[in-house]
Amino acid sequence: MSHIAPVFDRGQVEASAPAVSRRIVDDYEAWVDEVWNAFVDAADTGLPFTVDEIARAKHLPDPPQPKTQWGSLPGRLLNDGIIRHHGYGGSARAKQSLVHVWIGVPAGQREAAARARREARAAARAERRAA
Repeated sequence: MSHIAPVFDRGQVEASAPAVSRRIVDDYEAWVDEVWNAFVDAADTGLPFTVDEIARAKHLPDPPQPKTQWGSLPGRLLNDGIIRHHGYGGSARAKQSLVHVWIGVPAGQREAAARARREARAAARAERRAA
């Protein structure tokens, strides 16, 4: 019985490197404090962006529950008048998904934008109660 060993090229067979995972912050509010300025800075550029683009570019950590808590950050930024919805774009992570594209509200208009958002939310709550 003969044993035939496979022949390999001179190149080394290597497995692909594992995906680099981001650090996860244990406390949600501490996470918000840590990533907040990165999104304010992105808003100040006046250029459209997605949350994932900023998180990747700035090497931001993940929240305690990454699958659900990344989505709550734009709501806070909206409520504070820092960003507004700009449109939709493709996701860098999941190429077939659409994600929100955001753009910054000019610094001088942020308080007015926050006030308008609070008033719109209050009106919507009142309308739901009346129905």
